[in-house]
Amino acid sequence: MSRIQRTAVNWILDYISTDPMEKLPKMFDLAEKLDRGKHYTKEIRVMRDALTDEENIWHTFTKNLIAEVDTRIIKKFVECFLINSNLKRVEVARSIEAKYDCNVPWAILMDPTSACNLHCTGCWAAQYGGKLNLSYETLDSICRQGKELGVRFYIFSGGEPLVRKHDVIKLCEAHQDCYFFAFTNGTLVDDELCREMLRVGNFALAFSIEGDEKATDMRRGEGTYRKVIEAMERMKKHRLLFGYSTCYHRYNTESVGSDEFVDDMISRGCRFSWNFTYMPVGKDARLDLLATPEQRAYMYRRVREIRSTKPIFAMDFWNDGEYTGGCIAGGRNYLHINAAGDVEPCAFIHYSNVNIHDVTLLEALQSPLFKAYRRNAPFNSNHLRPCPLLDNPEMLSAMVKESGAKSTEMEAPEDVDVLTAKTAQAAANWAPVADGLWAEHLAKQQVAASQTK
Repeated sequence: MSRIQRTAVNWILDYISTDPMEKLPKMFDLAEKLDRGKHYTKEIRVMRDALTDEENIWHTFTKNLIAEVDTRIIKKFVECFLINSNLKRVEVARSIEAKYDCNVPWAILMDPTSACNLHCTGCWAAQYGGKLNLSYETLDSICRQGKELGVRFYIFSGGEPLVRKHDVIKLCEAHQDCYFFAFTNGTLVDDELCREMLRVGNFALAFSIEGDEKATDMRRGEGTYRKVIEAMERMKKHRLLFGYSTCYHRYNTESVGSDEFVDDMISRGCRFSWNFTYMPVGKDARLDLLATPEQRAYMYRRVREIRSTKPIFAMDFWNDGEYTGGCIAGGRNYLHINAAGDVEPCAFIHYSNVNIHDVTLLEALQSPLFKAYRRNAPFNSNHLRPCPLLDNPEMLSAMVKESGAKSTEMEAPEDVDVLTAKTAQAAANWAPVADGLWAEHLAKQQVAASQTK
């Protein structure tokens, strides 16, 4: 980073400390200057308009964030996530992609451990076995290698990542220029962890929850809902940044999309939500949990409504394909490293050619399966059908066979044709519904374009 860029970053961070709402226009001016390649000009200006408009829900979101979250946490989020993970990474990543003809991810998802203190119905993580761990040295090496590629955003899953919370905090402390994030069942959050999160500043949590108490305890075990709520209360008391993650399926979709549930999560201090649809991965997968096409369409519309009316940033891992240009896996935006070290294209795609203990991160990105992802993405011209497993299963079968990738599931390795057979009917059922939604989307785009001429 040049001296001028460093000065601009320091000014932004200083503005956050004193009257940040008044200084938002200045902060966005500096953000545009930091975006030297003009990669995010449109996004920065859209954010400026939204956050400075007192009638806009995002203005309310920002005011609440500043009032209720510790300033140290907000400063680290802006520095490490917004600036380092986004504005500063693009030119580095693109130069490496051009040189090596491979994807360079925005984020790396890794599993510190396969161990978990819960046994959730339909969870694919158990297929790895419960005794695997990435050593601290390996986790540290992944971060160091990632930073050379421009990656500054690291996400933990598992297993339950907070089984290794002391190593996770140590990693956050060692890489203060990066942002860290974990999906957690919430049962291991205590005051000591909260104090450590406040100290390092660059770590946030998403609590896994399935809707109300009945729905959550149905999949995660009796009493789990109350423990999650207690963890949220603890995080809110310590003025930390957190949100929730939910897996919507046939039996809870309407619940997790309801005003009652979302408003309750906001009142408890959640600032963001990740919405995933159930994936039938692993030998114990339950096909009856797959969401219906009507439920996926409901979440498509509902998440957009939430974003425009409620002070929480809601994301849908599948239905936001129109904003990401299709599937984000295969290193295009992220990859997954499991607790055995296998480098996989996605948390839900348990196939690999390489292990991080044997190759560098850059070599993993050049492995046959990752190359196949790069050549074939997007997997559908309709970005509401982005997934090579759930929406285009024939694509996943072809890529796994072409690349010679092997199943990484330890307890019951799954042939790719067996896996994709589970989703073939769901893909066929979703296709006409998704095509109708996509046609609506394109029509709206045409209207908007004509109005700007």
